[in-house]
Amino acid sequence: MAKKEIKLELPSVDDLFTTQEERDQKTAEQILEIPVKEISDFPNHPFKVRLDKEMQDMIESINQYGILVPAIVREKEGGSIEMISGHRRKFAAIEAGLSVIPCIKKSLTDDEAIIIMVDANIQRENILPSEKAFAFKLKLEAMKRQGKRTDLTSSPLETKLKSSRSDVELGRQVGESKEQIHRYIRLTNLTPDILDLVDEGRIAFRPAVEVSYLTEQEQSILYDNIVLEEKTPSLSQAVKMKNLSKKGELDDEGIFKIMIEEKGNQKEQFKMPKEKIGRYFPEGTTKEVMQDTIIKALEYYQKRTKEKTR
Repeated sequence: MAKKEIKLELPSVDDLFTTQEERDQKTAEQILEIPVKEISDFPNHPFKVRLDKEMQDMIESINQYGILVPAIVREKEGGSIEMISGHRRKFAAIEAGLSVIPCIKKSLTDDEAIIIMVDANIQRENILPSEKAFAFKLKLEAMKRQGKRTDLTSSPLETKLKSSRSDVELGRQVGESKEQIHRYIRLTNLTPDILDLVDEGRIAFRPAVEVSYLTEQEQSILYDNIVLEEKTPSLSQAVKMKNLSKKGELDDEGIFKIMIEEKGNQKEQFKMPKEKIGRYFPEGTTKEVMQDTIIKALEYYQKRTKEKTR
C-alpha cells in the first residue's frame, strides 16, 4: 500500500517577521492598472485641471515615457473607485489616448482622503488663490474633525484647545501664518465672478478678502461696476464697502460712488493700443521710450501751433 504523502506548508519569512497589519498594508498598496473610466473624481476637488502649458508638457511626457508616478485611489462602499491624488495625470492620460493608469489603492476615511489629496497638490507651482482657499478650508475642517476624534478621552477644555491649534499646524505645514490661512478661506465666500477676477490677478488679494464680507447681491452689483468702469477696488475702497455693508447701508449708488473715487496712488490714465503706435518706432523700443517720445512730439506740435496763431 502506497504511503500517503503529507506536505507541510511552512510559514514564509514575511509571516514570521511582519505583523498581519503590515502584510495587509503591503497587499493594499500594490500598483494596479485601473481603467480611467472607472475612476470618479474626488467630490469638491479644489484644484482645477487646465489644459495649460504644464498639462501639455505632461501629455507629451506620458506619450514618451508613460505615467511614472502612480495615482492614489480608494475603493468606496459598493466597489466604486475614487481618485485621491492624480486628477491631472488622469486627464493627461486620456488626452494621450491611454485607457488605464497605474494606481495605488489605499483604505482611507473621508478625512484621511481629504488630507492626502490636499497635501499632494498644494506644493505645486502656480497654485491659484481659489485653489488654496478651498483646499485650506477642506483640510482645516478635516484636521479639526480628526482632532475631536483623537481627543475623546481629554477634558472639554483640552479638546477645544487642541482643535483650535489646527489652523496653526496647517499654517506651519504650508508656510503661512494662521491669519493668512483664514484670509485665504475667506475667499470661498466670494461669488464665482469675483473669484475669477482674483485668480486672473485683476483684484488684489487683500481687497478681495474685504470684499468677501459683502453679501452675494452686493458682490453682484460690485462686479457689474467693475465691468462697466473697468476698475477694480483698492484696499481702502474694499474696506469702505465692507463697513457700509455691516451697517446695512451699502446700496447700488454707494458702490458706484466708492468705485469712481480716484485712488490715492492712481491717476486716470489714457490708454492706446500698442499696435497703433508701434509702427512708428524701431522694433524693441520700450514703453517708456515710446511715452517720452510721444510727449516730446506733442510739446513740439503745441509750440508750432502757438507760433502759427501769433
